[in-house]
Amino acid sequence: MKLVLASNNRGKLAELQAMLAPLGVQLIPQAELGVGEAEEPFPTFVENALAKARFASAHTGLPALADDAGLCVEAFGGLPGVQTAYYATQFGYDKGDANNVRALLEQMEGVDNRRAAMVSTLVAVRSPQDPEPLIAVGRVAGEIAREPRGTGGFGFDPVMYIPAFGKTFAELPTEVKNAHSHRGRSALQMLALMREHWFANGAKP
Repeated sequence: MKLVLASNNRGKLAELQAMLAPLGVQLIPQAELGVGEAEEPFPTFVENALAKARFASAHTGLPALADDAGLCVEAFGGLPGVQTAYYATQFGYDKGDANNVRALLEQMEGVDNRRAAMVSTLVAVRSPQDPEPLIAVGRVAGEIAREPRGTGGFGFDPVMYIPAFGKTFAELPTEVKNAHSHRGRSALQMLALMREHWFANGAKP
């Protein structure tokens, strides 16, 4: 089954493709089908993910999967949230993972409350008008490290310290990170939802 991924993020593609492999799903990035980026004007992950999924499905005629994920820092009232990808641009830096990490550490200098959560909201639709989108939310709580550690992953992984492992996401082996990350948790839920609603008795959307 082909499913368009409403993202051009190679890191997300690789993680989600591996996690949904048991269903025999082939994820195709929307850019390969000539689809541009959808607008994301909403303040919540679920609203933006739904908008992206409907947009990708409308422009391809395929079922679509969208992920809206971000970092929620307790000391910042849950921000940057849906603006995570553009965090660094608020402070005069170019958009990019390394600049995001740099800006976050600068803004958290002298802040003792380092608690934060990574959140991933996955939304899948069978068609642009699907009245029953599948919604899965994964959340991992941790702390913002005081300096980057590790070379794996992407985004804020080098500073997202997970106390249970004593490491940042970027220090964990890929298979361990995928099993325990926010996206890993949401993908596991989505896998179960797709099996129940889309693939029951061998049916496909």
